[in-house]
Amino acid sequence: MAENEIEEETEKKENTDEDSAEISESEDENAENLVQNDEVGNGKGKINPEVLQGIPVTISVEVGKTSLKIRDLLRLSQGSVVELDRLAGEPLDLLVNNTVVAQGEIVLVNDRYGIRLTRVVPAAERMKTI
Repeated sequence: MAENEIEEETEKKENTDEDSAEISESEDENAENLVQNDEVGNGKGKINPEVLQGIPVTISVEVGKTSLKIRDLLRLSQGSVVELDRLAGEPLDLLVNNTVVAQGEIVLVNDRYGIRLTRVVPAAERMKTI
């Protein structure tokens, strides 16, 4: 009976080792898909743009901000006006994953709101805020 238990444990360990090998092989394949070696062959890789294009990002438009105390927040009701830190006519911020990447103005297209970009924030300026 002890021999059967030892055999079962050995089989379980072998199966676990095979599963681990399969997982690491698929991770290697994913890494290969993400990074492409450049043609020069200097060992440095470039990120595969096709993989990057499939990554979802969150885009939002910020009209303005304000800071309220909880007691003032609790007093808000329908019809209340909350004053924001922007003046009328100032450009709105377009954020991608909470990073400002552009500014623009609100437009109405087929009964839907949109934003017309008036300024794209340069990459060097965006990197300063990260």
